[in-house]
Amino acid sequence: EELYFPSEEPQHEKSQTEPPTSNASPARAALGELRVSGVTPSSVGLQWSVPEGSFDSFMLQFRDAQGQPQALPMDGGSRSVTVPGLSPSQRYRFHLYGLRGRKKIDHVSTEAITAATEPEELPLPAEKPPHKNHRTESPASEAPQARPVLGELRVSSVTPDSVQLQWSVPEGSFDSFTLQFRDAQGQPQALPIDGGSRLVTVPGLSPSQRYRFHLYGLRGRKKIDHVSTEAVTEEPEDLPLPTKEPQQEKPKTEAPTSEATPARPVLGELRVSSVTPESVELQWSVPEGSFDSFTLQFRDAQGQPQALPMDGGSRSVTVP
Repeated sequence: EELYFPSEEPQHEKSQTEPPTSNASPARAALGELRVSGVTPSSVGLQWSVPEGSFDSFMLQFRDAQGQPQALPMDGGSRSVTVPGLSPSQRYRFHLYGLRGRKKIDHVSTEAITAATEPEELPLPAEKPPHKNHRTESPASEAPQARPVLGELRVSSVTPDSVQLQWSVPEGSFDSFTLQFRDAQGQPQALPIDGGSRLVTVPGLSPSQRYRFHLYGLRGRKKIDHVSTEAVTEEPEDLPLPTKEPQQEKPKTEAPTSEATPARPVLGELRVSSVTPESVELQWSVPEGSFDSFTLQFRDAQGQPQALPMDGGSRSVTVP
């Protein structure tokens, strides 16, 4: 019932009749049109604007191919999102809500149809770029200079369920990138990335699994260059309450040495700040000292261990 709010639309109309009251106008926030910026067989890119006021956060709601409601929370500074994990050749209706606190102030909707599956894209993609090179280089000497080039695709970090990749563009520029790989079940996946990106984190992977990633640089819809790499995800970590033992050991060693106490960083209470049908937002504090990084561990609905790495400056996270 959270998805299709007929009662929300009259509120949307009311807010448009509010201008007679001059006090309401400055506080009012409005959402611009929700546009489809790109589609692949398994994802849809969406963009929007906020022509008036500002929102604390956004919520994107839609039904998946099985008809199940899905909700994707975003911070108030977001103006675009890529919705992954969709099915090919499928029509989806997306509803974007602008929130102040927990209250939905405005909403816009749009529809998109995912692209058809392209099975020929993934097998042995490494053969294409060298073939293209010979064609463009022989007829015209100017072509190679105009052609953008991808640098090496490197693995910058791995966790049991994600891989972070980095690359460079030593020559020219691309309009966008597409990262292609096969998941643990052998299904092809495609992740669209904007042309300014040089880093991507691929979530939702399986532990102790080898993956081969293919990064394509695109001009318009045409693939100009591509690079590949392999990565093996980490083994799953033991989850059962690993914090108890270190906490007991540390006070014993700290008691004799008074200098050790100020140096030891301390985590504050872990609080649930909001929940949706498919996500939980958590917040915490660091009342003493500082940490280099954080790792959030939990078991998913199938009982599989999951780990979410975060930088040391983080104080909140949304678990989708």
